[in-house]
Amino acid sequence: MRLSDASVVIRPRPTWEAMDLGVLLSQRHRRLLMTSWAIVTLPFFALLTWLLWESPSVAVFIFWWLKPAFERLPLYILSKAMFGETPTLKQALVQWPRLLKPQLLASLTWRRFSMSRSFLLPVVQLEGLSGEARQQRMQVLLQRDAGAARWLTLIGVHLETALWIGLMVLFYLLLPQEVALDWSWQSLMTAATQDWRWLEHLTNVFYALVLVVWEPIYVACGFSLYLNRRTVLEAWDIELVFRRMRQRLNSTTIALLLAAILLLPSTPSVWAAEPVITPDSPRLLEQPLTSQASRDSIKAILDQPPFSNKETVTRYRFGEDKATAQTPDDDKIPQWLKALFELFDSQRFGAVATLIEVLLWSTVIGAIGLLIWRYRDWLQTFVSRRPGPGKKASRPMPQQAFGLDLNRETLPADIAASAESLWQTHPREALGLLYRALLSHLLHDFDLTLKAADTEGQVLERVEQLQQPALLAFSRNLTGHWQNMAYGHRLPPAHSQQELCNGWRALFGPGAAH
Repeated sequence: MRLSDASVVIRPRPTWEAMDLGVLLSQRHRRLLMTSWAIVTLPFFALLTWLLWESPSVAVFIFWWLKPAFERLPLYILSKAMFGETPTLKQALVQWPRLLKPQLLASLTWRRFSMSRSFLLPVVQLEGLSGEARQQRMQVLLQRDAGAARWLTLIGVHLETALWIGLMVLFYLLLPQEVALDWSWQSLMTAATQDWRWLEHLTNVFYALVLVVWEPIYVACGFSLYLNRRTVLEAWDIELVFRRMRQRLNSTTIALLLAAILLLPSTPSVWAAEPVITPDSPRLLEQPLTSQASRDSIKAILDQPPFSNKETVTRYRFGEDKATAQTPDDDKIPQWLKALFELFDSQRFGAVATLIEVLLWSTVIGAIGLLIWRYRDWLQTFVSRRPGPGKKASRPMPQQAFGLDLNRETLPADIAASAESLWQTHPREALGLLYRALLSHLLHDFDLTLKAADTEGQVLERVEQLQQPALLAFSRNLTGHWQNMAYGHRLPPAHSQQELCNGWRALFGPGAAH
């Protein structure tokens, strides 16, 4: 590693600026990073999906668990590209099996839930440390920037989830209206007789695609935090300054220095006239300084800042310390309990405490959300803006919808008979009459709220809220035929024509809206 070949400016940075540098590094090499990640992870994900087709959740869980093994490839690419040795795609893929050897089992077991995983991965992969040396190195690195590394992991978890949900919502929004008409997320979740396993695998694919974009950025941010910490510890910026100064020294300057050194002995010494000072010289013997006075002076200096730094330490203890008071009860306290308090008093459990705090707050927020959802009907009594049963505000009823006149006076007396007479000569007018009469009934008889900008699907959603299965089934059947006629110019079959008329009579009788 040659610091002079670094592709970025080596200098100490704040932690958030260091992570921003990681984002820029990942953008600079995004094509290589994303391509290599996709080539390594997507075939493995496809194999897991094929082997565990009956258990989609297990497949995506195993894929998520193996993320630390996949993260070693982006780190290798970034470590080479950082110092001007960017590997090709083939070179990176060839090196990946070798990168898995050091401490892979530890990365996938007890270190899997480390909040500082991206920050500490270079210690194993780039420095090659293990055992006690790795532990000491981690303690030095985590003295600073540990909080930023944990925040990076926490933000990454939420960002992954947000992108995953965003892709699923985008997929649902891109569905054609004809397909989405009878397909809502509530029906998918409540369906018990049909197999929606393919949909679970589709959402798993969305998660794999999210990792192709996000994981290289996550590894790059952790790597930049690691480089920034080493820059502060080892003073890389000062070392680079001295290297540049040495490069500026040319041969002429060196020759002048050599000439000055050679000519120096021939010049008369200015120190020759000074007498040699020995321990027995009168100058030293006549000084009033004694050993005791020197010790007192040194002690007075050490008791003052900046040498004297008082620190207050708060810890768990039982009774008074042994140095101040001895009590017979001290011997009764179990040693394992004292050791437990001393263990939790150390700073190594800071990450565990932070994780517990995050879990507790998440539990509280989830419990509040669950209570709101559980008692949503009760809360609507106090927060709903709808008027009470006897206080319904009068509102003007729309006279048209989808270009159809909804006024009752424009409808014939017998809707079904009029539709049957129009089927043979004017089937479009017959179907339009049925649909127009249905909207008029919903508007006037069921007090259904209709807007000029509503779609057929939104009308069906409001019909579903009426909780009348027969009306909902007829409305869905009629709406489907109406859409086929209005947008696809497809006539309903003959048996459907008679079925629609009979369904109208069963629901509303022979009359129209009177």
